[in-house]
Amino acid sequence: MRTAIWLYLFMFVAFFDLHAQYPILSPFALSLGAAPSFIGLIMGVYSITHLPGNLIAGYGVDKYGSKFFIVFSLIVAGIILLFQSNVKDPWHLLYIRSISGFVLAFLSPACLSLLARIARDRVHQSKLMTGNGLVHTLASVVSPAAGALLVAKIGFSTAFSVLGWILIVTGILAIFGVKENRSLEHTLDKSALLDHHGHAILGGELESTSAFSIPWLFFLIPVALSCSQGILFFELPLMQAARGSILTSGVFFTLVSLGALLTISLWFLNKISPFIRTVGGSLSLAIVFFGLAINWPIPLSVSLFMIGMAKGIIFPSLAALLASITSSNRYGRVFSLLSISYSIGAFFGPMLAGQLRDHISSYFIAFFILMLALSLLPLRTFKVPVTI
Repeated sequence: MRTAIWLYLFMFVAFFDLHAQYPILSPFALSLGAAPSFIGLIMGVYSITHLPGNLIAGYGVDKYGSKFFIVFSLIVAGIILLFQSNVKDPWHLLYIRSISGFVLAFLSPACLSLLARIARDRVHQSKLMTGNGLVHTLASVVSPAAGALLVAKIGFSTAFSVLGWILIVTGILAIFGVKENRSLEHTLDKSALLDHHGHAILGGELESTSAFSIPWLFFLIPVALSCSQGILFFELPLMQAARGSILTSGVFFTLVSLGALLTISLWFLNKISPFIRTVGGSLSLAIVFFGLAINWPIPLSVSLFMIGMAKGIIFPSLAALLASITSSNRYGRVFSLLSISYSIGAFFGPMLAGQLRDHISSYFIAFFILMLALSLLPLRTFKVPVTI
């Protein structure tokens, strides 16, 4: 349990730094003279450079363990933020963000893999994944407003420096805080193993489940989810209500996080099949984006809160679902695939919004992508072969 607490601390700091930049990155790029379409590229390239990092992390974590990648990711990402504080040109910001995206790609697969390995059984594993979602949400609740307030008080350059040093110090703490003994990894309780519908699988069926084939179409859900979030993160700071006020933009992001915090705090949801939670949450999210696209009468603040509620259901259930159908010696690879899916969606989201927002509602694009992923999802069975 001590290892889990340390992991939660490291992820909290990392997510805090990441989300603190959401409301300030677009204004910072604007202050450097970047056009809206170029800002979309800056935000998107951060995610696309996750791909090689995720691929390396997937096999590296399974072979060498999580600790090295956690420490490396935190410290180097902090150093890169120190360089970002001195950026004077939009192209330089693009280069810095691309490097930062590659470095931070190692953190999530390493942390999720270690969390999944230290679980006692599948129920405990689901709770640990929900705890990860709770930490992520708590960080995202306070960080956007904190980042906006930080810039308002000390400016862009100093704010990035402060965030960089926080990451560096946290990385140093990780050297002493993360205890990983791979030789003592235990096997999850076979009787607690669940299939993708949440039904119990008997011990004799464990071997076939360990070699379980995850359909490629399933990963369209995290792609669509992160794509829609990338669109939202691109649009919020540029909305009429937020223009000229970084603090207002930070409050908008905090509303999303508060909604996620509400649903993540409902621990009884862990008793529901993660497959059902994933589908239900994605459908709800699509409906809210459609409402925003047609300017429904529900206030923006309520809509953002509802988006957060859907996120609070989907993110933990996706991780719990993948962990429940994957053998422990492949956690690194399967969570790297999940991170790759998030990265692809987060790249295309801001890019599509930046290029098409003058022709079609960005929120309708988010709705369409989510519904497309849901329509292609194999709801009854996962029989499409894939080697992980």
